[in-house]
Amino acid sequence: MKTYIENFKKYRFLLYELVKKGVKLKYRRSYLGILWTLLEPLLTMIVLSIVFGTLFGNKDPQFPVYILTGRLMYSFFSSATSGAMKAIRTNAGMIKKVYVPKYIYPLSSVLFNYIIFAISLIVLVAVAVVLKVYPTVYMLQAVVPLFLLLVTAFGVGMILSTMAVFFRDLEYLWSVGLMIVMYASAIFYYPEKILTSGFGWILKFNPLYLLIHNFRQAVFGMPMNMRYLAASIGFAIVSVIVGLVFFYKKQDEFILHI
Repeated sequence: MKTYIENFKKYRFLLYELVKKGVKLKYRRSYLGILWTLLEPLLTMIVLSIVFGTLFGNKDPQFPVYILTGRLMYSFFSSATSGAMKAIRTNAGMIKKVYVPKYIYPLSSVLFNYIIFAISLIVLVAVAVVLKVYPTVYMLQAVVPLFLLLVTAFGVGMILSTMAVFFRDLEYLWSVGLMIVMYASAIFYYPEKILTSGFGWILKFNPLYLLIHNFRQAVFGMPMNMRYLAASIGFAIVSVIVGLVFFYKKQDEFILHI
């Protein structure tokens, strides 16, 4: 373990540069640049609020905040895992030329997407204030699901990154998987009817939904669901352990397939 820590310290500058590069390249061909980090979730929230709020007769004035909390977390998870999945093949040229701990690449992808996600939370704060969703002491809880979201995305990203080297069609399969995750995360609908039906397990077995639920609890001034929290922690830990072990065992074979 000490060797791994020392190795990480040795290449932390490269990690910093890769993260910075990722943030810069995200909107390099855009006129508005980093402002899209704020505009994209805001515009998406408006569209979803009109479709699933106004047109479906939802009169809750705070429904846009409900949508935005789920949409922001899902967008990060989607971008981070998809980026991590492609990280090894994207950096194949560097991997073939110089030695760098290979986990640096998927990790940098997750981290730069998390920075963009953190910036986009400014939109949530602004919309919450406008719609009179004021912070309470429970807001301090938000740190927990946000951190677990980062850990979960890294764990899943490491698994996908390893698999994608050997099975390139995974990129297309994961896009379908993300669509299933989105619809099973209660982003733009209230989950009560599903939870009380025979299909509640669909949401409860979705770790992203559990994180979104507890984040919403914090935003709307309510205590977190401890059962959901325990399940989220368990999934995050297991995904990271499985991802790192799987990645470590297969990384020496990457050079033969990239």
